[in-house]
Amino acid sequence: MARLTGKVAVITGGGNGLGRACAVRFAEEGADVVIGDILDDPAARTVELVEALGRRAVAVHTDAASAADNDALAAVAVDSFGRLDVLVTAAGVSSANYVSGDHAAITRRLYDEGAIALDPARRFTEVSLDEWNRVFEINATGTMLAMQSAVRHMLALGTRGSIVTIASIAGKHPDAGPLPYCVSKSAVCMITKHTARQLAGAGIRVNAIGPGFIETNMTAPLSEVPELGKRLLDGVPMGRMGVPLEIANTALFLASDESSYFTGEILHPDGGFFTE
Repeated sequence: MARLTGKVAVITGGGNGLGRACAVRFAEEGADVVIGDILDDPAARTVELVEALGRRAVAVHTDAASAADNDALAAVAVDSFGRLDVLVTAAGVSSANYVSGDHAAITRRLYDEGAIALDPARRFTEVSLDEWNRVFEINATGTMLAMQSAVRHMLALGTRGSIVTIASIAGKHPDAGPLPYCVSKSAVCMITKHTARQLAGAGIRVNAIGPGFIETNMTAPLSEVPELGKRLLDGVPMGRMGVPLEIANTALFLASDESSYFTGEILHPDGGFFTE
C-alpha cells in the first residue's frame, strides 16, 4: 500500500520548488493535495501534475502571512476532501525582493546596482526594516499561522496528524544566508520544537526539514553571482547542491507513519554541511 493512501495534505508554497516536489511525491504515494500559493499560475500547474497521477488536487490563492488566507486554505481541505492529515509549510523567501519574479534576473540587477554587497559589514548595515519584516512575516509568522489553522481542524476531527515545517541550515548557521532569512528560519526551528511538545498529547507530530543548498528558484541567484555560489558550496563536503526530490522524500518520511516516533526533530539533508 502507498504510504499516504487516504490522506489529505495541505502544502503552502506548493506552486514551485520544494512545495511542488512535495505535492507530486505525496500524490505518488496516494495523497490528495491542497496547494496554497500567492502565485496562481504555478499553483495551477502543480494541480495538473497531481491530477496526472490520478489524485485529487485544488489550488487556493494564499498569502502565507495572512491569517485569513491560511484559515481559508485549511478549510478548503476539509470542505473539499473531508479531512486534513498533513501540513507542509513550504512557503518562504530568502529576501523580500524575491516574493515574485525571476530570482536570478532580480539578483543580477541588484548586484549590478550595488544593492547586494559581498562585504559582511556592509551587508549588515544595509538590512532594511521593510526587508526584515517581510521576510520574517512570510517565513516565521506564515509558518505559525498555517500551523494554527491546520491544527484547529486536526483537533476538531480527532486527526493524529503530521506537520512538516521547512526550516534551513541557515536557521543554525550564521553564514548560510542573509540576516533576516537566518533569523526567520531559526524561528521556524523553535516554532517546530515548541509546538511539538504542546501537540504531542493530541497525537499531532511536528518535525522540520532544514535543507542545505537546493536547486530551486531561491538558489537560482547563485548562478548570477558566482562569488556567492562558490563560497557557499565550498562548505558542502558532497560538492553539489541537492535537488527538490531529495527534500520531498524526507518530507514523505516525516508525513508518513514510518516516522511515528519522531516529533520535534529537525532533519538536515545538507550534503554534509553540518559535519564540521
